[in-house]
Amino acid sequence: MFSKILSATAVALAATQLASAQTFTECDPRHKSCPPNPALGKESSPLVIDFTQGKNSFFKVADGTTLTYGDKGAEFSMKKETEAPTVTSTKYLFFGKVDVELIAAPGAGIVTSVVLQSDDRDEIDWEWIGSDTTNVQTNYFGKGDDSTFDRGGFSPVANPQSTVHTYTIDWTKDYVRWIINGNTVRELKYADAKGGSRFPQTPCQLKLGAWVAGNSKAPEGTVQWAGGLADFSKGPHTAYYKKVTIQDYAGGASNAKQYVWADGSDGSYQSIKLR
Repeated sequence: MFSKILSATAVALAATQLASAQTFTECDPRHKSCPPNPALGKESSPLVIDFTQGKNSFFKVADGTTLTYGDKGAEFSMKKETEAPTVTSTKYLFFGKVDVELIAAPGAGIVTSVVLQSDDRDEIDWEWIGSDTTNVQTNYFGKGDDSTFDRGGFSPVANPQSTVHTYTIDWTKDYVRWIINGNTVRELKYADAKGGSRFPQTPCQLKLGAWVAGNSKAPEGTVQWAGGLADFSKGPHTAYYKKVTIQDYAGGASNAKQYVWADGSDGSYQSIKLR
């Protein structure tokens, strides 16, 4: 756990510097030909998924993930450090808006996350540290570039491990806005992400999950960022995803079925073709 003698500012700075991109890709279209991304499309959105009603086919459950459903929604529960329950959308957004109603998992070392990620490792994040009852972290990456650590931010939120809040990502070609309960808490403009070269701008899947950053095999910096080692004698540690509302802006198209990467794409939004 962070030393209690550190000031709040020092803790925030240390955590921001320790955060890094968590995406991976099975096929990077900048380097080889990859399949088109299936589009949610404007005509199919907004899509409302109420997990209090049970499983939804829009999300694919990751191998090793077992979810249960109840009055609080989908239960992402961890009983040991090797568990990382995750679901991934079966379709992509090409800019869009995502509202997620959730209760984050409690406990030092436990991280709850909402991530938009693309095949070329653009990324937009919400992350909750289980022991931080007053803040949520925001982050972004362009092309997986973690060579600098100046992208992370903290936004105040009351008791995210016990209270349902609505967390929104509003993402266009011009900006990303992170919004809590209808109030914008952070904005990233295209030009401010290294002139746009590191602005998230390619079709993304939505990932919901929870994972154990404070595990016995994690680097010391990661454990510190997560608030310390997870204590499973106080577990299981459970995040509750209640409802997700998804709107695909579809790159401005009224009817899109696929997002197709141009051969030799530079990872810019202009290189994406709509079908």
